[in-house]
Amino acid sequence: MSAFDPIGLRIARRHVLGLGALGLGTFALAAIARGAGAAQKPRRFPAKAKRIVYLFQAGGPSQFETFDPKPLLHERHGEPLPDSVRQGQRLTGMSGNQAILPLAGSFTEFQRHGASGLAVSDLLPHTARIADRLCVVRSLHTEAINHDPAITFFCTGHQQPGRPSMGAWLAYGLGSDNADLPAFVVLVSKDASRDQPLYSRLWGPGFLPSEHQGVQFRSGAEPVLYLANPDGVSRAARRSMLDALGALEADAREHALDPEIDARLAQAELAFRMQTSVPEATSTKDEPDVTFALYGEGARTPGTYAANCLLARRLLERGVRFVQLFHQGWDQHANLPAAITTQCKATDQASAALVTDLAQRGLLDDTLVVWGGEFGRTAYCQGKMTPGDYGRDHHPRCFSIWLAGAGVKPGHVHGATDDFGYNIVDGAVHVHDLHATLLHLLGVDHEQLVYPHQGRYFRLTDVAGEVVREILA
Repeated sequence: MSAFDPIGLRIARRHVLGLGALGLGTFALAAIARGAGAAQKPRRFPAKAKRIVYLFQAGGPSQFETFDPKPLLHERHGEPLPDSVRQGQRLTGMSGNQAILPLAGSFTEFQRHGASGLAVSDLLPHTARIADRLCVVRSLHTEAINHDPAITFFCTGHQQPGRPSMGAWLAYGLGSDNADLPAFVVLVSKDASRDQPLYSRLWGPGFLPSEHQGVQFRSGAEPVLYLANPDGVSRAARRSMLDALGALEADAREHALDPEIDARLAQAELAFRMQTSVPEATSTKDEPDVTFALYGEGARTPGTYAANCLLARRLLERGVRFVQLFHQGWDQHANLPAAITTQCKATDQASAALVTDLAQRGLLDDTLVVWGGEFGRTAYCQGKMTPGDYGRDHHPRCFSIWLAGAGVKPGHVHGATDDFGYNIVDGAVHVHDLHATLLHLLGVDHEQLVYPHQGRYFRLTDVAGEVVREILA
């Protein structure tokens, strides 16, 4: 059965019994059969990308200190945000009670870099050196104004928990190029400020079969929890146990018709194979000194952002389909100059190194790199503004991300915001549009990558989303 096909007749016995008790069993089975027969495989495009690495900067990086310079904010620093610019748009409860919303010019400067002349903040000198490889989108917008729904929306296409994560969708639709490693791996920086929490549901399977969930790799002696055999259990004994489990599961599958039986067995078999593949993939003993010079010495310490960027490259070149790296600490409501400077120092070199490393190895041509957070920051100061110290509130109306690699225009800027950086004036890109574009680059029509649940077909882009063709190479 194709990964794109619906469950069809593989429904749980308890569901059949429940329907039968109501006298609807026969009707329901016929309806499901008709739905299965009508299902079609999604239209495939020539894929530009084979794999994606998403460097998720959790907390909301300020576009004004990274990729969207606004000289007018310097000129009008401290003046109230004009009502004609705000246009009555909602604010968070953290700044909604302020009598005045004072405009805040950036403390950092921007320079143009490379043949493209891409404007990059002085806080990101390493990223500036790869300017001609970047496709910066300055006109992204989202629907949520607070962190939890916003990051959930970015990772699952919906603000409420319960939907499959984007990595789970890719694992379901495309699988992995390496049967000994997961299709979807998650890395969380241990050297980041825990200003906003992360939840495992951000890489969860939702209502998809559970084997498609992201597998979190951690620093330390045991990169994947509960992967190693307990004391006294040999690898041969583990193999015998799995064989016995497979026989039991076959009998249960015949009687229960529960798809989760297959999912559990698939996970157990993958875990067995990962006992040998994970130690090899996560060990950097074979990496030369020049690699650590590229990523920074922090890459020698497992679990840091730099080490995770290097690990992401190792996983991608071994066939992992989707690697999502989460780095917290970008929620700077106060003390922004010092805080964002620290964040940029912690992430700038390794982010640029990953792009450079992939290019040097010939992998960037079919690997897509994405960098960005769940929303941007306001053009005005939240709270009290003092010389050299101010903060910015959440701003979902417009913010910046960048992409590099497979299928996107290098050295390109898409979209524009107004002179205040408050509203989009050209080339708006919704989160659903971004998801549609990522799937398109992987060769998948986002409208046809669907899964039946609760009586209808669901997809990552819900009932919206358009491919942003203007950024395609």
